[in-house]
Amino acid sequence: MRRLSTLSFVLLASCAATGHPDNMETQSGDYGYQAQYRDIEVSRADAGFLKSARLNSETCLPYRGGAYGTKISGVANSLLGEKLSRNDLIEVRIGSDEDLSGTYVISRDGTLKMPFLPPIRAQGRSTTDVERDLKNTLIEEEMYDSSPSVSVRIKDVASALVGVSGAVFEPHQVELGGVAGDQLDTGRQEALGASTEARNLSAALRATGGVRPDADLSAIELRRNGRLYKLDLRGVFEGHNMVDVMLLTGDQIFVPSRQCFQDDLMRPSPISPPGVSVFMSNLTQPASSNATSAVGRDVREMPYGSRYLQAIVDLNCVGGPRATSAHRSGLLLSRNPVTDVSIAIERDIEDMLRRADRDDYDPFILPGDALACYDSTLTNVAEVARVLGLIAVGLLLSE
Repeated sequence: MRRLSTLSFVLLASCAATGHPDNMETQSGDYGYQAQYRDIEVSRADAGFLKSARLNSETCLPYRGGAYGTKISGVANSLLGEKLSRNDLIEVRIGSDEDLSGTYVISRDGTLKMPFLPPIRAQGRSTTDVERDLKNTLIEEEMYDSSPSVSVRIKDVASALVGVSGAVFEPHQVELGGVAGDQLDTGRQEALGASTEARNLSAALRATGGVRPDADLSAIELRRNGRLYKLDLRGVFEGHNMVDVMLLTGDQIFVPSRQCFQDDLMRPSPISPPGVSVFMSNLTQPASSNATSAVGRDVREMPYGSRYLQAIVDLNCVGGPRATSAHRSGLLLSRNPVTDVSIAIERDIEDMLRRADRDDYDPFILPGDALACYDSTLTNVAEVARVLGLIAVGLLLSE
């Protein structure tokens, strides 16, 4: 039985041997990506005020777009309205001319190519611009003596391939506005005047995971045809009109960073992540799946802006018999999207629930975070007893 006593001591000591996780980003006293990550600084009795939002804002760079309300730079007014892009389907009508009138596709080089006429620039231009140039071209080519009646209307909007980089969760090139053949609305095509919201700037930002909490929404950059435009999207979080321009194939979007965590960006919006997928585990015993612990698809997906304590409740880490279930701990594993360095935060759940300043140490959940629930000390001791019992039985059977 001496072997069993020694093993008992080793198992019990291992319950408290792990300690809190170490983090590279917090070695110098910093708190990483958000102030809510920092270690608890005061006792429950001294928890009298909140300061995490202030700590986050103190590291912010100034807005690059200047004072709020500019909305859009003066030179960017040309972005407003619908613009043609490559592969858009248009219908051209020239008076009673049946030879030139018809349906055309904007070519890969961004021009409208019609029989007997030189190409007409269409990429990034309005139908009115194309109508004007077409009238002038018909006269210059001596096909008409006087300006004819010309109509150019969009029949179907094609998808657009744009690049998005900077302070978004998943920067990459995306295709916007594509519609499968079996989903085409032929009635709308026949009516002419097609339009779409799927090629808007907000759609591109959501398609790349949404803007990060450190994004500078005052000066989002749009590069088009060698020109740089700066757009102010702060109005989207204020309930005001936002500059949601229509994008074209070849556009490049860059979202600058303020190098700080902005609490007020952690809420749903047309440019925020559509939701948060979180990796979760609350299994006491290893198993082939989380199903028995009620960790399924519905639990792993939560609204953007959810916090650690909300996720812990979803994880079934709170509640149950106080004698055995109290004093659990929850581990949050996240990654700083600016530095790409991971951080692990462990909190005593019961202490967090009862603190008046719980919001100060309740981190926002970010896409791709992982959460794990650890059992209480009493449950751990009971588990040690169960293992020792199994070992004891094995020793007796071996003698």
